[in-house]
Amino acid sequence: MIHKFKLAALSLSLGLLAATGAQAVPLRWAAQNDILTMDPHSQNHATTNAILMHAYEGLTRYNNKYEVEPALATKWTYISPTQVRFELRKGVKFHDGTPFTADDVVFSFGRIKQPQGTMQIYVTGIKEIKKIDDHTVDLILEAPNPILLRNIIDFRIMSKAWAEKNKTTSTQDYKAKEDNFASRNVMGTGPYRITGWQPDQKISMVQNPEWWDKARASNISEVSYLPIKSDPTRVAALLSGDVDLLTDLPTQDVAKLKNDPKLKVVEGPEVRTIFLALDQGSDELKGSSVKGKNPFKDKRVREALNISVDREAIKRTIMRGLSVPAAIMVAPGVNGHSPDIDQPLKVDVDKAKKLMAEAGYPDGFEIQMNCPNNRYVNDEEVCQAVVAMWARIGIKARLVAQPMAQHSLVFQKFDTSLYMLGWGVATYDAQYALQSLVRTKTTGADGNFNFSKVSDARIDQLVDAMKTETDMAKRNAMIREALVRTRDEHLFVPLHHQMRPWAMRVNVSTEHRSDDRPEARFTNIR
Repeated sequence: MIHKFKLAALSLSLGLLAATGAQAVPLRWAAQNDILTMDPHSQNHATTNAILMHAYEGLTRYNNKYEVEPALATKWTYISPTQVRFELRKGVKFHDGTPFTADDVVFSFGRIKQPQGTMQIYVTGIKEIKKIDDHTVDLILEAPNPILLRNIIDFRIMSKAWAEKNKTTSTQDYKAKEDNFASRNVMGTGPYRITGWQPDQKISMVQNPEWWDKARASNISEVSYLPIKSDPTRVAALLSGDVDLLTDLPTQDVAKLKNDPKLKVVEGPEVRTIFLALDQGSDELKGSSVKGKNPFKDKRVREALNISVDREAIKRTIMRGLSVPAAIMVAPGVNGHSPDIDQPLKVDVDKAKKLMAEAGYPDGFEIQMNCPNNRYVNDEEVCQAVVAMWARIGIKARLVAQPMAQHSLVFQKFDTSLYMLGWGVATYDAQYALQSLVRTKTTGADGNFNFSKVSDARIDQLVDAMKTETDMAKRNAMIREALVRTRDEHLFVPLHHQMRPWAMRVNVSTEHRSDDRPEARFTNIR
């Protein structure tokens, strides 16, 4: 799509060759879905974030053990519980050669907070960012923030001068199908420069020879990200040698790939929960045969939907063992998860039918169900299985499966009353899920992904309290209560926590990431 980048990419590749005196080592990475945008402040979408973090950086970042370490900031000092001083890294340049300064941090803060984006969760609790001098900023907090350093990892810094020059100071309004310069072009400070995007075909990156972090161990000088929706085509590309790394493995092919001597499979859990969201705020459901009222407002209906889903059967037959049946909205590995509260209810079709009858729907009802077909592991197949399971209690769900780019527009515009979503916890703390998905939607970060109009006063109280509670024992008790209440009120239909095996050629080594964000800086090809 961005043809003007091609000459620049070629020039930079030749420059890298001259600088290193060695042949460029390209990485060809395939997965099933594309990014939604290149605007780092527009869409909180894991694939988009995983690609853009190669070019855009935050003040902090994770190391290979998910510990917070300095990135564009070298140091932070608590002046008071609500004032944190960040010393910015000197000598850092954006990809166009302009210097990184405090002005870019202040500008990016104002930009990420704009209401048309969905990234405000990463600056939640920050009232203001003040410039002290060119390389110092103070974060002024609304109250003490126990997970500030984790939150701001995905607060990505954009060049103020570049944005002003290209009339892109406003964040892209994705749900309005708006394009702006930043949604198709990139200007960050990171280890790779994104040089082209052909939607649904390829994203091209080249190593940034001016990157500040010279201690990297990676030898990857170019990256090609290839979104390949078809499972057989994706696997064939790996088997034929056309792809080096595959991070969306069809579950039915994992055993075959493990047994191929030319390949290796790296396995691990993902901190992502796959669930179904139910519109509980509208007076009437869209796409439903019930008129004049909303069945999802009735807890008995929501419970019936939950206890009629056989999560173990989905794990066994569709996921081939690569899922963890879920009862709560965060996965193992996230602060707040506990196995004793993550025990799915026993499947009970008879009880579900009784609950439906008590709620006034003895014959069930019809409803449209929206699902992605290229985002999560076996997403459409899982939705088809749920449709069949719900049919046993009279719920006639009409499945509409679409690519994630279209699916995301549907639920963000409130054009569906029932939809699938997968929520990965970027901060590794349950507040991120509770505040985004469960808290009543207001402005900013509160409920910024609550597109099912969930509203529970007690959970709102707990979320607001955990934002500022610095006593970890008290805070974890709040998290637990909120997760249990979300579960027991059946505010969602959690299905499972994803497992995430990656396959690669034997000469490729990379760090498996439970946030499902492969990083070229942790990757080598021999």
